[in-house]
Amino acid sequence: MEDPEAHLTAFHTRMMLVGGFDAVRCKLFMSTLTGMAMDWFISLPEGHITSFAQLSRLFREQYLANRAPAPVSYDLFDVKQYQGKTLKEYISRFGAQVVKVATTDEPMIVYAFRKGVRPGSFIKSLNRARPKTFAEIRR
Repeated sequence: MEDPEAHLTAFHTRMMLVGGFDAVRCKLFMSTLTGMAMDWFISLPEGHITSFAQLSRLFREQYLANRAPAPVSYDLFDVKQYQGKTLKEYISRFGAQVVKVATTDEPMIVYAFRKGVRPGSFIKSLNRARPKTFAEIRR
């Protein structure tokens, strides 16, 4: 059900710690699968997989529909400070989204942040200070 790229990335990260040859990676990858993904793996013809690169490609193809859309910079405008949520929580969620979209357009980041923050004393202080970067907002 999850993004196949996220699953493969997590697996590669663990494998970097333990090492292992191609055949070992193929066998260990099976241990990360459950449910329908395990059924898919078991249904592969015996001897069909000859490398982990091939297994990764087949896995990506099988679960392509589960792939998360690539984040875009305008996704920052979807992050809002909801009623009852603290400014700290909003800044944390907004900062996480900035990392995901990997944009360096500071004026847009600042503008999106200002659009998402609830009216109050903090937004008034932003209006006075006129920060130019997200780092200045956090400070």
